[in-house]
Amino acid sequence: MILTILIVFFTLIGLLVLHELGHFILAKKFGVEVEEFGIGYPPRIFGKKIGETIYSLNLLPFGAFVRIKGEEGKIGVEDARSFSGKPIWQRTLILVGGVVSFWIIAILILSFVAFKFGLPTAISDEANQNITGAEVQIVQVSEDSPAQMAGISVGDIITKLKSSTDPHSKNEKLKIDKVKEVQEFTEENLGQEVTLTIKRGKEVFDINLTPRVSPPEGEGAMGVGLVRRVLMKYPWYQAPLQGVLVTSRQTIAMPIILGEILGKAIQGEKVEGVKFVGPIGIGEMMGQALRIGFGNFLLLVAMISIWLALFNLLPIPAVDGGRLLFLGIEKVKGSPVNPNLERNITALFFTILVILMIFITIKDILRLF
Repeated sequence: MILTILIVFFTLIGLLVLHELGHFILAKKFGVEVEEFGIGYPPRIFGKKIGETIYSLNLLPFGAFVRIKGEEGKIGVEDARSFSGKPIWQRTLILVGGVVSFWIIAILILSFVAFKFGLPTAISDEANQNITGAEVQIVQVSEDSPAQMAGISVGDIITKLKSSTDPHSKNEKLKIDKVKEVQEFTEENLGQEVTLTIKRGKEVFDINLTPRVSPPEGEGAMGVGLVRRVLMKYPWYQAPLQGVLVTSRQTIAMPIILGEILGKAIQGEKVEGVKFVGPIGIGEMMGQALRIGFGNFLLLVAMISIWLALFNLLPIPAVDGGRLLFLGIEKVKGSPVNPNLERNITALFFTILVILMIFITIKDILRLF
């Protein structure tokens, strides 16, 4: 447990450090003075000045930061080494550098997974030609369903099924590798206890549950969403292309999915399998993925990295997208936004985000206990 917590903690910190490294590299590239590169937030525990930059380790372990000269507009445009003294296009690239670093991380992780573990790929029940190692995976578990009550988790693999009423299956389990086989078996055993053999990472165990005769609308008898999948491995020279393709597809898909979810929520429709989580909730998800297998853990880290890239591009003044918005306004009006106004707006939105994060974190804690 302690090792899992440490791996999750340092992975999240590592993502944020690499994000700030993107800003750092581009700032140095364009000759902007970087005053400090810090891991964690002040108060400072340790700091060493190398060249013109202080590299520090700080007490509050909530991320990392880069302090760039003139970034807040306090230093005039006449200072060529300051952020505000650089052309808009250079300032834009410095800001975008942190966002791009998240995509690069995702591409590298997915390339490694494609080569070492294989990328999970959904296939139809009819796809049998040259298919080996097909599995039926649980991709959704409905709340208060028989599956949730029995302890089934997203990511579990159903390998075998057994009926308590079929005399022919008393000593023999039905091996399955197609979604249709699970669906047909469930329909034949509504209201009767069944045994599912579950593979979770390296663990294999049995779970008993009773499929519902009359499940709620939109849910199945067991309360699970299923997909047939295979792990597609690629040679080292093809894996990077897969990393780029999967990152691109997920970058396009995530905003579409989020838009659909928000649309349903606004219309008052019930959205299954969706919940907003904070750092604690993300940590819990990463811990679960790590217990299932290291490949699953890396896939989740890649998805989180893509999400962080998209979140940072939102036109919210407290993130990189908001700062890009102010640069866009400067470009249109021909002069910078008043520094005091920009700082006040940024501080306001930052406070709102912190309050929202605290609220979500409290909900995560209450859900855990």
